[in-house]
Amino acid sequence: MSVIADFQDVLKEPSIALEKLRELSFSEQPCELCPSPSVQILLNYLPLERASWTSILAKQRELYAQFLREMIIQPGIAKANMGVSREDVTFEDHPLNPNPDSRWNTYFKDNEVLLQIDKDVRRLCPDISFFQRATEYPCLLILDPQNEFETLRKRVEQTTLKSQTVARNRSGVTNMSSPQKNSVPSSLNEYEVLPNGCEAHWEVVERILFIYAKLNPGIAYVQGMNEIVGPLYYTFATDPNSEWKEHAEADTFFCFTNLMAEIRDNFIKSLDDSQCGITYKMEKVYSTLKDKDVELYLKLQEQNIKPQFFAFRWLTLLLSQEFLLPDVIRIWDSLFADDNRFDFLLLVCCAMLMLIREQLLEGDFTVNMRLLQDYPITDVCQILQKAKELQDSK
Repeated sequence: MSVIADFQDVLKEPSIALEKLRELSFSEQPCELCPSPSVQILLNYLPLERASWTSILAKQRELYAQFLREMIIQPGIAKANMGVSREDVTFEDHPLNPNPDSRWNTYFKDNEVLLQIDKDVRRLCPDISFFQRATEYPCLLILDPQNEFETLRKRVEQTTLKSQTVARNRSGVTNMSSPQKNSVPSSLNEYEVLPNGCEAHWEVVERILFIYAKLNPGIAYVQGMNEIVGPLYYTFATDPNSEWKEHAEADTFFCFTNLMAEIRDNFIKSLDDSQCGITYKMEKVYSTLKDKDVELYLKLQEQNIKPQFFAFRWLTLLLSQEFLLPDVIRIWDSLFADDNRFDFLLLVCCAMLMLIREQLLEGDFTVNMRLLQDYPITDVCQILQKAKELQDSK
C-alpha cells in the first residue's frame, strides 16, 4: 500500500487522527510528498473535524478576496482615477501632501516594499521553471477586465520607470541605485512578463507577500520570506486535486501567516540576541553538536567557524536554500509533523554537520566553509534519519 493511500485513509476519517497524520508525514519516504490538507492541518489552518472544512475554507478564501479588494484593487482604482477628475482631489488626497498619514504617502511607502518583493520573487527557485510558468487558475478578481485599476504588475513597471530602485537589506540599510546605471539587467527584464489575462506563479507569490506585508506592518517584508512562501505555494499549486490547486493562493497566504507567526522572530533584527532570536538558536546548534560530537565541535571552534557563517541561513530559511525544492518540501513534511518542530530543525542542522564530519575534520578553514555553504549531501532521507537518531538518543 502506498503512502499516498495511507494519507487518504487518515484524511477521509470524520475526525483526523493527528498522531497518525504526524507519523505518516514524518516517515522517511523519498518520493511521495504530503497532500495539501495534511500540511494545512499541521500548520493549524484546517481543523481535525472534517465536517467543518467546507465552511472554514469558504470563509477564509472569501476573507482573502476581501484583502485583495481592500489592499490592491481599491488603491489601484484610486490611482487609476487620479487625474481623471482633478477637481475632486482634495489636499488630503493629493500625492504631494507631506502628511505621513496621508493615503499617498502610504501608497509610495508600499511601492518600496513591493519593489523588493518583486525583485526577490522573480528569481524564486531558479533551478526549476515552475514559478515562471502561467498558473492554470489566475486570480479572476485581479484580472477582471471590468476592473479599471492599477495592478501590482503596473505599479512595479511605473515605479521602476519613474524612480530609483530601493533595495533594503535585513539590517535596514537602504541602498539607492539607479536602474539605468546598473550593468546587470533590472528585475523587470530578467523574465518576460506574460500577456494580459495570464499570470505567472511568481506573480501570485508576489501578491501573497504584499498582502502579508500590508497586514503585518511591524515586520512588513524581509528578504528571505520569499523562500519560505515558495515551497508552501508549490505544494498546493501542484496538488493532484484541482480544488486545492484552484485555491492555492488563499490557502498559501493563511498557512504562510501561521508559519511566520512561529518563525517571525528570526526575521526581526532587534530580537537576534534574545532567547527567541536567531543567535540563541545558532548557539543551540553548536551546544547540541558539543553534546553529540565533541571532537567535531572543537575542530570548528579551533578554526573559528562560527555558526553565523552558515547556520543563520539554514535556520532562518528552514534549509530552503540548501536543497532542491522537492527535497526542501520533504524536510518540511518532517519538520511540520514534529510536535517541537523547530527543536527538530536544530537536530537536522546538527545531523548535517555530523554526516560530513570526516571531511570537516580533514579540511582547513576555506575547504570547510565551502562545504558548509554548499552542502554536499543530497540524500535528505539520510539526514532526517540521522536527526531522528539524535532525537531518540536524548
